[in-house]
Amino acid sequence: MPVESIPGRGATRNSTPTRFNLKERLEEGDWLDTVEALDGLAKRRTTVTIERPKTILTRNASPDIGFDRSVNPYRGCEHGCIYCFARPTHAYHDLSPGVDFESRLFVKPDAAALLHQALAKPGYACAPIAMGTNTDPYQPIEERWKVTRSIIELLLECKHPFTITTKSDRVLRDLDVLKPAAALGIASVALSVTSLDPSISRILEPRAPAGRKRMEAIRRLNEEGVPCHVAIAPVIPQITDHELESIVEAAVAAGARGGFFLPVRLPHEVAPLFRDWLDEHFPDRVAKVMSVIRQMRGGRDNDPNFFTRMRGQGPWADLLKTRFEIAVKKYGLRQAKFQLRRDLFEPPEGDQLRLL
Repeated sequence: MPVESIPGRGATRNSTPTRFNLKERLEEGDWLDTVEALDGLAKRRTTVTIERPKTILTRNASPDIGFDRSVNPYRGCEHGCIYCFARPTHAYHDLSPGVDFESRLFVKPDAAALLHQALAKPGYACAPIAMGTNTDPYQPIEERWKVTRSIIELLLECKHPFTITTKSDRVLRDLDVLKPAAALGIASVALSVTSLDPSISRILEPRAPAGRKRMEAIRRLNEEGVPCHVAIAPVIPQITDHELESIVEAAVAAGARGGFFLPVRLPHEVAPLFRDWLDEHFPDRVAKVMSVIRQMRGGRDNDPNFFTRMRGQGPWADLLKTRFEIAVKKYGLRQAKFQLRRDLFEPPEGDQLRLL
């Protein structure tokens, strides 16, 4: 499809994925939704498809990630963040990592039941379960489906440790289950804040809550006893990097227990989508942005290697690290470490949850 400026969407393209030979199957056409022309553009409505997976726990052995298991209640994410490293996963389903990723969503309503089975298996070794590692567990469709909430309810009942990363203040809806989990020492939250500038957020992550709402969520969570960090992720050179210090300052004012930052990553199909987005919204600085990213990524659009993929390398990465460290000291951002308790875990009994 040609480059499109679609109000309310992050990606400017819905190009066909090529890594899985979709072009050879495109003529069948049965995977395409009927679209309606509107002012010469394809009007994309958000659709949700029920997915029935056989398992729900995803394992990883990455040495640079602080967890070895995660749960993802949804595929795709309506927040529409153009930089999202999870976009390429939609290509596995013969869907575009572009607009399809943010408009053709999948929900796993049986997630809590599947997790119940996994936790009940003999020999299961308890370790924190991460949520929000692929797509946002509190994206808009959680309001209706409440899959994330059902998972938290199960983890609280079993006293199983978990972490949540989100861009949404919708997490506050679940304070009634997060507070008792935090009191047991089995829960922590990280709010991702990329920009506090509404004009940037509107095009960078068009359907995510405003930065000020996320800061308010940090404040509320910590006031209610739920430990909450700020995640300045990702930092995009020449687009959002100038806000690094101001986000740290605002997070401290909101009572954040700690924080970290991550340079932008552009794996697989994300890189061309991101360049198209730059062409559309920042044509005056495309070359500069991509030059700095490549300098942080060993001369490429993306560095897939362990450790450096999260930190970046070279002078620009070192500069961001130094600026963050200075801001942490200047504003007094405590780098609290949350050691979530594992010793309280009680495997679920039977096919149904116990009554609280």
